[in-house]
Amino acid sequence: MIKAAVFDVGETLIDETRIWCRWADRIGVPRFALLGVIGGMAATGRPLTDAFDLVRPGIDLEAEQTAWAAAEPDSLRNNFDGDDLYPDVRPALRELRRRGITVIIAGNQPPQAKSALERMTLPVDAVYTSAEWELEKPDPKFFVRVAEVAGVEPDEICYVGDRVDNDVLPVLAAGMRPVLIRRGPWGYLTSQLPEASQATIIDGLDELPGLLAPA
Repeated sequence: MIKAAVFDVGETLIDETRIWCRWADRIGVPRFALLGVIGGMAATGRPLTDAFDLVRPGIDLEAEQTAWAAAEPDSLRNNFDGDDLYPDVRPALRELRRRGITVIIAGNQPPQAKSALERMTLPVDAVYTSAEWELEKPDPKFFVRVAEVAGVEPDEICYVGDRVDNDVLPVLAAGMRPVLIRRGPWGYLTSQLPEASQATIIDGLDELPGLLAPA
């Protein structure tokens, strides 16, 4: 019996399209080009940062982010807000809580993401990020922390994310139930991998309440 549902952020709750489009505009490449190369990284298992090196060889991402913040201190830049939520997020999280499931957000995110998520006043019990834990998926210690904050046994937790490497295999190893959502480049691509068959695969968060806590 599942008592807690824990959610990844990027391409699980947050549609990252606007973020990558702003990045493309910032570094002066066509949006479609950057988005396509990001898809290529997902398909080949390469780090996301390699996409920037391909379209802008030698780019210093840290220096670029610093310059961007100085030039546009009040813009979102590479951050997100409530307008980036997928439309099924609020109703699904609200319904899970109504059915007695503890709802937690915990994903690989930079420090500013926690306050951004909290400002959205989502129907969740808690928000955590890898930055505050100083742990990143797929580190097994990340999922030890997930179990600690959920306050239930690992086999009573489902973890919802869009990547097999970060959200399915380490979740299984932690004794939790993985749910893979088919959206975003990693979600669509990795759902075809043999390892994905070990997860429950969904196309939208609205499927979760019926799966985890049937009425």
